[in-house]
This record gives sequence, structure tokens and C-alpha cells, in this order.
Amino acid sequence: MEEKEPRSRIAAMTHSVSHASITHAAEQAQQWVNELAKDLDWNEQSAFRLLKAVLHTLRDWLSPEEMADLSAQLPTLIRGIYFEGWHPAEPAWERKKRDFVICVRDSFGYEPEIDVDKAIGAVFRLLDRHISHGEIVQVRNSMKKSLRQLWPEG
Repeated sequence: MEEKEPRSRIAAMTHSVSHASITHAAEQAQQWVNELAKDLDWNEQSAFRLLKAVLHTLRDWLSPEEMADLSAQLPTLIRGIYFEGWHPAEPAWERKKRDFVICVRDSFGYEPEIDVDKAIGAVFRLLDRHISHGEIVQVRNSMKKSLRQLWPEG
């Protein structure tokens, strides 16, 4: 007869696995923020605010299907940021580059020394590095041509 592991050991293993998963998710999110901060030569707090502003605007610009496809490839905590505050019943804005930039600036906060187009491009390059090429192509192709200028083909 096979001996079963004691409950306390199973509970400890479950705890350590979930703790390891949470730690890994936090490390991935921090890596993304650190990369963006380095790319822009910004502090981490500003990089995080920008990442959140661009992800929220992008989420609201995409079709529900494309939004879901992109979210499936985001790390756990970044996916949580992506969906934070999402209201699927709200109507989408006009889908022009100018409106996208305005939405990012409104969400990020106005800082006159920041080139918002360049900052948005840095977030898109970050996504290029971490999301599959096929998904990036689908996301880019779902955008109007003027908005694609912010997301150069990699």
C-alpha cells in the first residue's frame, strides 16, 4: 500500500508553488517596467504610468476579439493592468492617431517635456519584444494606417 503525503506537506507545497507563481508574475511585470524605463531613460514610476496608459488606450482601440487575443499573451500582472477599469459596454472613440495620442496623454498626465508619440512607440517596441510576431501583425493590421505610424514594423 502506497503511503500518502501528510496534509501539512501538501499544504506547504501548494503554498510555495503559489508564492513562486506570484513572485514570478511580479518579476515579469517589473522586468517590463524596467525595460521601458531604460528605453526612455525615465524613472520606473513614470514608465509604469505610461505602460498602463498605452495598454488601456490600445485595449479600448481594438476589437473585442483582438483585445482578447493580445491579452492572452501578456504576463499575468500586466494582463491585470490591461483589464483594470475596463468597461466593455462603453462606446469606442474615433480611431484616429490624434485621438489615440490624446487618450494616452489624458491617462498619463500632461508633461510638456515628453514626446508622447515617441513614448507610445517605446511601449509598442516593448510589446514587439515580448509578444509573438503573428499577434503583433494582427494588432497592427487592425489599426488605422495613421495609428500604425506609432507602431513601426519590427
